Amino acid sequence: MLTLAGVLIAMFLGALDQTIVSTALPRIVADLQGLERFTWVATAYLAASTALVPIYGKLADTFPRRNIEIVAVSVFLLGSALCGLAGEFGPLPLLGDGMSQLIFFRVVQGFGGAGLFALAFIIIADLFPPAERGRYQGYVGAVFGISSVLGPFLGGLLTDLGDNLLPGVAGWRLVFYVNLPLGAVALWFILKNMPKLPPTGASTRLDISAALLLIGGVGGLIVALQLNKATYPWASATTLGLLGAASLLLATFVLRSVRSEHPILDFGLFGNPVFRSANAALFLLGGTFLSIIIFEPLFMVNVLGTSATRAGMSLIPLSLGVVTGSNVAGQMVSRRGGQYKRWMLAGGALLLVGLWLMTTLSASTTYWQVLLYVFVCGVGVGPSMPLYTLAVQNATEPRLIGQATSASQFFRQIGGVVAAALLGTVLTLQLAQTLPTQAAATSRTSPKQVVVSEGPALPAVAAPAGGQLAPEVRKAFVVAINNIYRITMGLVVLGLGATLLIPELPLRKTNAPAAPVLAE
Repeated sequence: MLTLAGVLIAMFLGALDQTIVSTALPRIVADLQGLERFTWVATAYLAASTALVPIYGKLADTFPRRNIEIVAVSVFLLGSALCGLAGEFGPLPLLGDGMSQLIFFRVVQGFGGAGLFALAFIIIADLFPPAERGRYQGYVGAVFGISSVLGPFLGGLLTDLGDNLLPGVAGWRLVFYVNLPLGAVALWFILKNMPKLPPTGASTRLDISAALLLIGGVGGLIVALQLNKATYPWASATTLGLLGAASLLLATFVLRSVRSEHPILDFGLFGNPVFRSANAALFLLGGTFLSIIIFEPLFMVNVLGTSATRAGMSLIPLSLGVVTGSNVAGQMVSRRGGQYKRWMLAGGALLLVGLWLMTTLSASTTYWQVLLYVFVCGVGVGPSMPLYTLAVQNATEPRLIGQATSASQFFRQIGGVVAAALLGTVLTLQLAQTLPTQAAATSRTSPKQVVVSEGPALPAVAAPAGGQLAPEVRKAFVVAINNIYRITMGLVVLGLGATLLIPELPLRKTNAPAAPVLAE
């Protein structure tokens, strides 16, 4: 349990840093003078932390898990410290000015953050057999939900009030420095209590060439999806070039992996129907949680006229819902015979109800109604956090647990990135068609007008001082956001279809190898 505590603290930091920077960006831009590059601060971390997830899975199958966890936490803390120092000493050789330094250091931080995500589920798989694992993986889902919602609020709080905490240190730097004491506690727990946890399979080596292909391919894909489509449209040479290069690199990675004796991801896993169907569901469901986090505050600010702080606080019920759904599902699966599929389907059905409620949002919707709707969505999302990974681990040989687990995290994250980019484009196009006079605002959006930064740049029209947006503008946002949630409902329906294809296997009571009948 002490090992689990250290792993959860470390994962909390990795998840927190996906969103905590968003509300600090205006101050960062003001200090480091990099307006044209501000979106890269978020994109750099997202690309690095997603691309390296499968690589950490392979490393966990090759070296003792404890060693890999220590490396991941240490790299993350090093990146956090460097991010806090960005620009303090003026331009640096090779790294350039403060904003360029911050972007590079965010990549370093993301390299560590990827391990914090992947290794949390892998280490829990080592510590607890599948029949007991659901309740503990439920804690991971709860931590992820809390950190995702707490990030923007904590980032704004530290940025606004942090100037007075440490003399001479800008408040936005505390957004990164706050990781250091918490990370030190996590590292202490791991060093003092965590067993070595050696891999169960034969010793292999990491295919460096395949790793570089994967990092380049995934990184290029994420950058292409995250680019502001008002500046770099889908048909632009930059976007198409990045997508083409990413496709080529990923295709080469697949070909090399299929032929390699030591692949980063054993593609034989796709012959396992549990692995195949569960990851298809995770890819489809991955964007649901992110879409709520992105578009609900946009509705609050631009339709209901709430402050950014109050809009951020409105996501707290979403976090509480995820905690509730994740823990209840995990506990019930562990206590009631391991029948996990019914809880997956029940969570998806409840999520559909919540999203349907979100499609009814209007200018007359009250603040408290929205809180109720997002809570329902959170409870529906909760079971997906632990149970799909549990199903995959239960059906996978222990020697491949690292690769299988990291693949599940990867498909969830990449699904979220793809969905956020596409849904953001849909929103922007709908607003441009409905409000042609506002279309130009998309390309002139300042960091203070951007409600989110963990997705594509979205138009956020500023309300007049002391008032709300014009009724026609508010109506346009209502229609566009309602349509976004209708599309999201379609993704959930497809995800439930993939869930129905998952064979429900009895949860093993030990960490002995899974039954070999799954291979096709």
